[in-house]
Amino acid sequence: MKIGNIEFEKYPVFLAPMEDVTDPAFRLLCKRFGADMVYSEFISSDALIRSIKSTERKLEIYDQERPVAIQLYGRDVESITEAAKIAESAKPDIIDLNFGCPVKKVAGKGGGAGLLKDIPKMMEIINSVAKNVSIPITVKTRLGWDNNSKIITTIAEQIQDNGAQAITIHGRTRAQMYTGEADWTLIEEVKNNPRIKIPIIGNGDITTPERAKECFDKYGVDAIMIGRGSIGQPWIFEEIKHYLYNNSKLERKNFKFYLEILKEQVENNIERADEIRGILHSRRHIAATPLFKGIDHFKQTKIKILRADTKKELFELIDNIEKDYNINY
Repeated sequence: MKIGNIEFEKYPVFLAPMEDVTDPAFRLLCKRFGADMVYSEFISSDALIRSIKSTERKLEIYDQERPVAIQLYGRDVESITEAAKIAESAKPDIIDLNFGCPVKKVAGKGGGAGLLKDIPKMMEIINSVAKNVSIPITVKTRLGWDNNSKIITTIAEQIQDNGAQAITIHGRTRAQMYTGEADWTLIEEVKNNPRIKIPIIGNGDITTPERAKECFDKYGVDAIMIGRGSIGQPWIFEEIKHYLYNNSKLERKNFKFYLEILKEQVENNIERADEIRGILHSRRHIAATPLFKGIDHFKQTKIKILRADTKKELFELIDNIEKDYNINY
């Protein structure tokens, strides 16, 4: 599979762009565990062209994480085009346009999935950005605005024809947000359209290696994208890649190995920010990790872990889990 001149091996598995999640520390971990491409947090075009420092920091990328995409969102042609030029100067491999974010403060103002209600403007944005930058442009979107307007099968060709070099489709409508099950049948329909010549990337509810393989085998997508299933477990990419190539589960490593990965992520976030902000930024991953699920009577310890505001306190709590709960694998 190729996006522009970027070539991927069989079974590409990508890390989805997620706000407050896909910072460089997490992206680098996911890359180490086998993610074939990673994406930045999604970046406001308006904030970028206004030189908001916190937004400009999201353009930070490292050679070790390549290929890497910067994702932009906005609601008008001029600002997204200008932001794309700024983003290109950060030297990403791809610029991805977000037409799928369902949250009210984005979609309700005409950005993200809000552009599923204004297809002419969506196409104008894609066309303008594609003409004004020299790196590949891709699009991430949803099936449609709601159950009565699942339009992805009719707009996919337009997205392609206006300059996108790949389409990622999340198998839900905007109205669904993140509820219910992702519907991959329409993703399959887009992929099977003989007029579609660009890669189709499937996204939604891939949380196990078995499901990842099913999405490739059953729906025929060119690549898959892992979002919420990666939070708190960057090692999921290694597990998925092993299953895809060997049709068998990767043997689990010992408990301490995974604890050390979480601690490394905290360390990296502290180094990039400071102790307080680094810990705060890591809490979402610690709260979501499946590593602690199934440990009897763990609730109070988890609360203490999520309230810890110094590295010393946090790491002492984490380091004592094996002994306190007699975990011996």
